[in-house]
Amino acid sequence: MRDEPLVRRARKEPTKSHLTCRSTSAARQRRQRPAGGVAHGRAPGHPLRRAPRRATARDLWVAVETIHAVTYFAPGPRDALKEAGLRGFWAGYFASRAAPLGRVGAGPVCAAFFNFAPGMVARAVPSCWEVVAPEALCTVRARAAASALGELCRVEARTGLAAVLPLLRHAVTGCDAPGRVMAAANQDLWPVVAADLGPDGLAEAWQACTTLREHRGDGHVAALVTRGLSGLEAHLLAAGTKGIPSEILRDNRGWSAAEWDAGTAALVALGLLHADGRATDAGRTWHGEVEALTDELAEPAYAALADGALEDLLGALRACARDIVAAGVLPFPNPMGLPRP
Repeated sequence: MRDEPLVRRARKEPTKSHLTCRSTSAARQRRQRPAGGVAHGRAPGHPLRRAPRRATARDLWVAVETIHAVTYFAPGPRDALKEAGLRGFWAGYFASRAAPLGRVGAGPVCAAFFNFAPGMVARAVPSCWEVVAPEALCTVRARAAASALGELCRVEARTGLAAVLPLLRHAVTGCDAPGRVMAAANQDLWPVVAADLGPDGLAEAWQACTTLREHRGDGHVAALVTRGLSGLEAHLLAAGTKGIPSEILRDNRGWSAAEWDAGTAALVALGLLHADGRATDAGRTWHGEVEALTDELAEPAYAALADGALEDLLGALRACARDIVAAGVLPFPNPMGLPRP
Protein backbone atom coordinates (compact mmCIF):
# COMPACT_ATOMS: atom_id res chain seq x y z
CA MET A 1 0.00 0.00 0.00
CA ARG A 2 1.27 3.44 -0.85
CA ASP A 3 1.87 5.80 2.04
CA GLU A 4 0.16 8.74 0.32
CA PRO A 5 -3.32 9.12 1.87
CA LEU A 6 -6.43 9.11 -0.27
CA VAL A 7 -7.73 12.13 1.58
CA ARG A 8 -11.47 12.50 1.96
CA ARG A 9 -12.96 15.68 0.59
CA ALA A 10 -13.78 16.96 4.09
CA ARG A 11 -10.14 16.58 5.10
CA LYS A 12 -8.58 19.38 3.13
CA GLU A 13 -5.12 20.66 3.76
CA PRO A 14 -5.18 23.88 5.79
CA THR A 15 -4.32 26.76 3.52
CA LYS A 16 -2.29 29.82 4.31
CA SER A 17 -5.39 31.98 4.00
CA HIS A 18 -7.19 29.92 6.65
CA LEU A 19 -4.43 30.65 9.12
CA THR A 20 -3.75 34.28 8.17
CA CYS A 21 -5.62 35.84 11.11
CA ARG A 22 -3.99 33.48 13.58
CA SER A 23 -0.50 33.93 12.14
CA THR A 24 -0.87 37.70 11.96
CA SER A 25 -2.06 37.81 15.57
CA ALA A 26 0.80 35.63 16.77
CA ALA A 27 3.34 37.69 14.84
CA ARG A 28 1.90 40.90 16.24
CA GLN A 29 2.27 39.53 19.79
CA ARG A 30 5.86 38.53 19.09
CA ARG A 31 6.64 42.04 17.87
CA GLN A 32 5.18 43.69 20.96
CA ARG A 33 7.57 44.91 23.60
CA PRO A 34 7.84 42.33 26.41
CA ALA A 35 5.79 42.93 29.54
CA GLY A 36 7.22 45.13 32.29
CA GLY A 37 9.60 43.38 34.62
CA VAL A 38 10.44 40.71 32.07
CA ALA A 39 11.78 42.82 29.19
CA HIS A 40 14.90 41.56 27.50
CA GLY A 41 17.60 43.35 25.59
CA ARG A 42 21.30 44.00 25.44
CA ALA A 43 22.85 46.54 27.79
CA PRO A 44 24.73 49.41 26.09
CA GLY A 45 28.25 48.31 25.19
CA HIS A 46 27.48 44.64 25.74
CA PRO A 47 29.16 42.57 22.99
CA LEU A 48 27.03 40.76 20.47
CA ARG A 49 26.85 37.00 20.90
CA ARG A 50 24.81 34.14 19.56
CA ALA A 51 21.42 34.04 21.26
CA PRO A 52 20.70 30.83 23.19
CA ARG A 53 17.84 28.63 22.08
CA ARG A 54 14.56 30.06 23.32
CA ALA A 55 12.41 27.71 25.37
CA THR A 56 9.44 26.54 23.33
CA ALA A 57 5.79 26.02 24.11
CA ARG A 58 6.42 22.27 23.89
CA ASP A 59 9.19 22.52 26.50
CA LEU A 60 6.77 24.36 28.78
CA TRP A 61 3.96 21.89 28.11
CA VAL A 62 5.84 18.90 29.49
CA ALA A 63 6.45 20.67 32.81
CA VAL A 64 3.03 22.36 32.98
CA GLU A 65 1.16 19.13 32.21
CA THR A 66 3.12 17.23 34.86
CA ILE A 67 2.24 19.78 37.54
CA HIS A 68 -1.39 19.86 36.47
CA ALA A 69 -1.63 16.07 36.50
CA VAL A 70 -1.24 15.76 40.26
CA THR A 71 -4.96 16.48 40.43
CA TYR A 72 -5.62 13.12 38.73
CA PHE A 73 -2.90 10.87 40.08
CA ALA A 74 -1.77 12.04 43.53
CA PRO A 75 -3.64 10.34 46.39
CA GLY A 76 -4.67 13.57 48.15
CA PRO A 77 -6.67 15.10 45.27
CA ARG A 78 -8.35 11.78 44.53
CA ASP A 79 -9.34 11.43 48.19
CA ALA A 80 -10.66 15.00 48.19
CA LEU A 81 -12.98 14.21 45.30
CA LYS A 82 -14.26 11.11 47.10
CA GLU A 83 -14.93 13.19 50.19
CA ALA A 84 -16.89 15.60 48.00
CA GLY A 85 -19.17 12.68 47.11
CA LEU A 86 -17.77 11.65 43.73
CA ARG A 87 -17.36 7.89 43.56
CA GLY A 88 -14.87 6.38 41.13
CA PHE A 89 -11.91 7.87 39.31
CA TRP A 90 -13.76 8.92 36.18
CA ALA A 91 -16.63 10.60 38.01
CA GLY A 92 -14.02 12.72 39.77
CA TYR A 93 -12.09 13.36 36.57
CA PHE A 94 -14.99 14.60 34.49
CA ALA A 95 -16.59 16.61 37.28
CA SER A 96 -13.41 18.33 38.45
CA ARG A 97 -12.07 19.15 35.00
CA ALA A 98 -15.47 20.33 33.71
CA ALA A 99 -16.28 22.32 36.87
CA PRO A 100 -14.90 25.64 35.50
CA LEU A 101 -17.52 25.41 32.73
CA GLY A 102 -20.34 25.46 35.27
CA ARG A 103 -23.35 23.19 35.42
CA VAL A 104 -23.06 21.89 31.85
CA GLY A 105 -24.33 18.68 30.30
CA ALA A 106 -22.47 15.87 28.59
CA GLY A 107 -22.58 17.49 25.13
CA PRO A 108 -20.41 20.52 25.91
CA VAL A 109 -17.98 18.34 27.87
CA CYS A 110 -17.64 15.91 24.95
CA ALA A 111 -17.00 18.82 22.61
CA ALA A 112 -14.46 20.54 24.86
CA PHE A 113 -12.58 17.40 25.93
CA PHE A 114 -12.90 16.06 22.35
CA ASN A 115 -11.35 12.60 22.57
CA PHE A 116 -13.60 10.71 25.00
CA ALA A 117 -16.36 8.35 23.94
CA PRO A 118 -19.69 10.14 24.49
CA GLY A 119 -21.13 7.28 26.52
CA MET A 120 -18.23 7.47 28.97
CA VAL A 121 -18.83 11.18 29.53
CA ALA A 122 -22.59 10.72 29.91
CA ARG A 123 -22.10 8.26 32.77
CA ALA A 124 -20.59 11.07 34.86
CA VAL A 125 -22.10 14.30 33.51
CA PRO A 126 -24.51 15.92 34.38
CA SER A 127 -25.37 13.63 37.32
CA CYS A 128 -22.19 14.74 39.10
CA TRP A 129 -23.74 18.18 39.73
CA GLU A 130 -26.39 16.55 41.89
CA VAL A 131 -23.56 15.51 44.23
CA VAL A 132 -21.41 18.64 44.32
CA ALA A 133 -21.80 22.12 42.87
CA PRO A 134 -19.19 23.01 40.23
CA GLU A 135 -18.33 26.24 42.05
CA ALA A 136 -17.44 24.34 45.22
CA LEU A 137 -15.54 21.70 43.26
CA CYS A 138 -13.25 24.32 41.71
CA THR A 139 -12.06 25.27 45.19
CA VAL A 140 -11.76 21.65 46.30
CA ARG A 141 -9.57 20.64 43.38
CA ALA A 142 -7.23 23.67 43.61
CA ARG A 143 -6.77 23.29 47.36
CA ALA A 144 -6.11 19.54 47.08
CA ALA A 145 -3.68 20.00 44.18
CA ALA A 146 -1.76 22.65 46.14
CA SER A 147 -1.51 20.29 49.10
CA ALA A 148 -0.19 17.56 46.80
CA LEU A 149 2.47 19.88 45.40
CA GLY A 150 3.49 20.72 48.96
CA GLU A 151 3.97 17.03 49.70
CA LEU A 152 5.64 15.97 46.45
CA CYS A 153 8.00 18.87 45.74
CA ARG A 154 11.12 19.75 47.70
CA VAL A 155 11.28 23.05 49.57
CA GLU A 156 13.70 24.44 46.98
CA ALA A 157 11.33 23.54 44.15
CA ARG A 158 8.33 25.06 45.92
CA THR A 159 10.28 28.22 46.63
CA GLY A 160 11.33 28.46 43.00
CA LEU A 161 7.74 27.98 41.86
CA ALA A 162 6.54 30.79 44.12
CA ALA A 163 9.31 33.03 42.76
CA VAL A 164 8.06 32.71 39.17
CA LEU A 165 4.42 33.43 39.98
CA PRO A 166 4.67 36.86 38.26
CA LEU A 167 5.83 35.09 35.09
CA LEU A 168 3.01 32.57 35.33
CA ARG A 169 0.55 35.44 35.68
CA HIS A 170 1.96 37.07 32.54
CA ALA A 171 1.60 33.78 30.67
CA VAL A 172 -1.99 33.27 31.78
CA THR A 173 -2.84 36.83 30.80
CA GLY A 174 -1.24 36.15 27.42
CA CYS A 175 -3.54 33.21 26.68
CA ASP A 176 -5.71 34.24 23.75
CA ALA A 177 -9.19 33.16 24.80
CA PRO A 178 -11.37 33.46 21.65
CA GLY A 179 -12.32 29.97 20.49
CA ARG A 180 -10.68 28.37 23.55
CA VAL A 181 -13.47 27.42 25.90
CA MET A 182 -11.46 25.54 28.51
CA ALA A 183 -8.75 28.19 28.68
CA ALA A 184 -11.27 31.01 29.04
CA ALA A 185 -13.20 29.20 31.76
CA ASN A 186 -10.01 28.63 33.76
CA GLN A 187 -8.78 32.18 33.17
CA ASP A 188 -11.95 33.51 34.76
CA LEU A 189 -11.77 31.07 37.64
CA TRP A 190 -8.90 32.40 39.73
CA PRO A 191 -10.55 35.61 41.03
CA VAL A 192 -13.53 33.52 42.09
CA VAL A 193 -11.65 30.93 44.15
CA ALA A 194 -8.56 32.87 45.29
CA ALA A 195 -10.05 34.08 48.55
CA ASP A 196 -10.70 30.51 49.70
CA LEU A 197 -7.17 29.24 49.10
CA GLY A 198 -3.92 29.46 51.03
CA PRO A 199 -1.40 32.29 50.76
CA ASP A 200 1.68 30.21 49.85
CA GLY A 201 1.13 30.55 46.11
CA LEU A 202 0.98 26.83 45.31
CA ALA A 203 -2.75 26.88 44.54
CA GLU A 204 -2.33 29.86 42.22
CA ALA A 205 0.65 28.20 40.53
CA TRP A 206 -1.35 25.02 39.99
CA GLN A 207 -4.33 26.95 38.63
CA ALA A 208 -2.02 28.89 36.29
CA CYS A 209 -0.49 25.64 35.00
CA THR A 210 -3.99 24.25 34.52
CA THR A 211 -5.04 27.29 32.49
CA LEU A 212 -1.93 26.99 30.32
CA ARG A 213 -2.43 23.29 29.67
CA GLU A 214 -6.09 23.83 28.78
CA HIS A 215 -5.06 26.68 26.47
CA ARG A 216 -2.73 24.29 24.68
CA GLY A 217 -5.41 21.60 24.70
CA ASP A 218 -7.93 23.92 23.05
CA GLY A 219 -5.37 24.64 20.34
CA HIS A 220 -4.71 20.93 19.90
CA VAL A 221 -8.41 20.31 19.33
CA ALA A 222 -8.42 23.08 16.72
CA ALA A 223 -5.42 21.51 14.98
CA LEU A 224 -7.12 18.10 14.89
CA VAL A 225 -10.37 19.55 13.57
CA THR A 226 -8.41 21.39 10.86
CA ARG A 227 -7.07 18.01 9.76
CA GLY A 228 -10.54 16.47 9.83
CA LEU A 229 -9.60 13.99 12.55
CA SER A 230 -12.06 12.81 15.18
CA GLY A 231 -11.07 12.25 18.78
CA LEU A 232 -10.92 8.49 18.23
CA GLU A 233 -8.81 8.88 15.10
CA ALA A 234 -6.47 11.23 16.92
CA HIS A 235 -5.79 8.48 19.45
CA LEU A 236 -5.22 5.91 16.75
CA LEU A 237 -2.74 8.15 14.97
CA ALA A 238 -0.92 8.95 18.21
CA ALA A 239 -0.76 5.27 19.17
CA GLY A 240 0.53 4.34 15.72
CA THR A 241 3.15 7.08 15.71
CA LYS A 242 4.41 6.98 19.29
CA GLY A 243 4.02 3.27 19.96
CA ILE A 244 1.63 3.84 22.89
CA PRO A 245 -0.14 0.55 23.70
CA SER A 246 -3.62 0.75 22.21
CA GLU A 247 -5.37 -0.37 25.37
CA ILE A 248 -3.98 2.59 27.33
CA LEU A 249 -5.72 5.03 25.01
CA ARG A 250 -8.76 2.94 24.08
CA ASP A 251 -9.72 1.84 27.58
CA ASN A 252 -8.92 5.16 29.26
CA ARG A 253 -11.03 7.08 26.78
CA GLY A 254 -14.01 4.74 26.75
CA TRP A 255 -13.91 3.43 23.18
CA SER A 256 -15.09 -0.11 22.50
CA ALA A 257 -13.00 -2.65 20.61
CA ALA A 258 -15.46 -2.45 17.71
CA GLU A 259 -15.19 1.36 17.55
CA TRP A 260 -11.41 1.13 17.74
CA ASP A 261 -11.30 -1.41 14.90
CA ALA A 262 -13.64 0.69 12.75
CA GLY A 263 -11.51 3.77 13.31
CA THR A 264 -8.39 1.82 12.40
CA ALA A 265 -10.00 0.63 9.19
CA ALA A 266 -10.92 4.22 8.26
CA LEU A 267 -7.35 5.44 8.73
CA VAL A 268 -5.98 2.43 6.83
CA ALA A 269 -8.25 3.37 3.93
CA LEU A 270 -6.82 6.90 4.05
CA GLY A 271 -3.28 5.55 3.94
CA LEU A 272 -2.45 6.91 7.42
CA LEU A 273 -2.13 3.56 9.23
CA HIS A 274 -0.94 0.09 8.32
CA ALA A 275 -3.35 -2.75 9.05
CA ASP A 276 -1.44 -3.58 12.26
CA GLY A 277 -2.00 -0.06 13.59
CA ARG A 278 1.46 1.36 12.87
CA ALA A 279 1.50 4.78 11.27
CA THR A 280 2.56 5.01 7.64
CA ASP A 281 4.98 7.70 6.50
CA ALA A 282 1.96 9.81 5.56
CA GLY A 283 0.42 9.20 8.97
CA ARG A 284 3.60 10.28 10.72
CA THR A 285 3.64 13.42 8.61
CA TRP A 286 0.04 14.22 9.52
CA HIS A 287 0.74 13.62 13.19
CA GLY A 288 3.84 15.80 13.08
CA GLU A 289 1.96 18.61 11.37
CA VAL A 290 -0.82 18.49 13.98
CA GLU A 291 1.75 18.66 16.77
CA ALA A 292 3.60 21.53 15.08
CA LEU A 293 0.38 23.53 14.71
CA THR A 294 -0.51 22.77 18.33
CA ASP A 295 2.87 24.16 19.41
CA GLU A 296 2.38 27.25 17.27
CA LEU A 297 -1.08 27.91 18.69
CA ALA A 298 0.30 27.62 22.24
CA GLU A 299 3.06 30.18 21.72
CA PRO A 300 1.00 33.37 22.27
CA ALA A 301 0.81 32.61 26.00
CA TYR A 302 4.58 33.04 26.26
CA ALA A 303 5.23 35.60 23.53
CA ALA A 304 5.56 38.59 25.89
CA LEU A 305 8.13 36.86 28.09
CA ALA A 306 11.79 37.57 27.42
CA ASP A 307 14.11 34.66 26.65
CA GLY A 308 15.72 34.83 30.08
CA ALA A 309 12.41 35.09 31.88
CA LEU A 310 11.06 32.15 29.92
CA GLU A 311 14.11 30.12 30.85
CA ASP A 312 13.59 31.01 34.53
CA LEU A 313 9.97 29.94 34.28
CA LEU A 314 10.86 26.66 32.58
CA GLY A 315 13.55 25.93 35.16
CA ALA A 316 11.18 26.43 38.10
CA LEU A 317 8.42 24.36 36.51
CA ARG A 318 10.83 21.56 35.60
CA ALA A 319 12.17 21.37 39.14
CA CYS A 320 8.68 20.71 40.49
CA ALA A 321 7.79 18.39 37.61
CA ARG A 322 10.88 16.25 38.21
CA ASP A 323 10.06 15.95 41.90
CA ILE A 324 6.55 14.81 40.99
CA VAL A 325 7.87 12.17 38.60
CA ALA A 326 10.48 11.05 41.13
CA ALA A 327 7.71 10.47 43.66
CA GLY A 328 6.22 7.86 41.33
CA VAL A 329 2.67 9.22 41.19
CA LEU A 330 2.47 9.47 37.37
CA PRO A 331 2.30 6.38 35.16
CA PHE A 332 4.55 6.07 32.10
CA PRO A 333 3.35 5.55 29.41
CA ASN A 334 0.12 7.43 30.06
CA PRO A 335 -3.01 8.40 28.09
CA MET A 336 -1.92 12.06 28.06
CA GLY A 337 1.11 11.19 25.93
CA LEU A 338 3.26 12.92 28.54
CA PRO A 339 6.99 12.11 28.50
CA ARG A 340 9.25 12.38 31.49
CA PRO A 341 10.42 16.00 32.07
